[in-house]
Amino acid sequence: MNKAELVASIAEKSNLTKKDAEAALNGFIKSVEEALSNGDKVQLVGFGTFEVRERKAREGRNPRNPEEIIKIPASNAPVFKAGKSLKEVVNK
Repeated sequence: MNKAELVASIAEKSNLTKKDAEAALNGFIKSVEEALSNGDKVQLVGFGTFEVRERKAREGRNPRNPEEIIKIPASNAPVFKAGKSLKEVVNK
């Protein structure tokens, strides 16, 4: 499902226009981005949790030249952990 299909589905299920559904989806995305960039968690009970995890610096190998070792810097990675209700729906 791409964004346009998601907007159409939201509009149908919530009796909103596609324009209003897209505005709501964009607002949700921006809110999650802002919260994660501020170091906060976004927890939707039953659905899941969005959070940021730190990835440590490490060494890796260049696939073109396996003998060459490259340094991969530390970074922050956004992650999503599915909630119990979402897992149950997916595993029916």
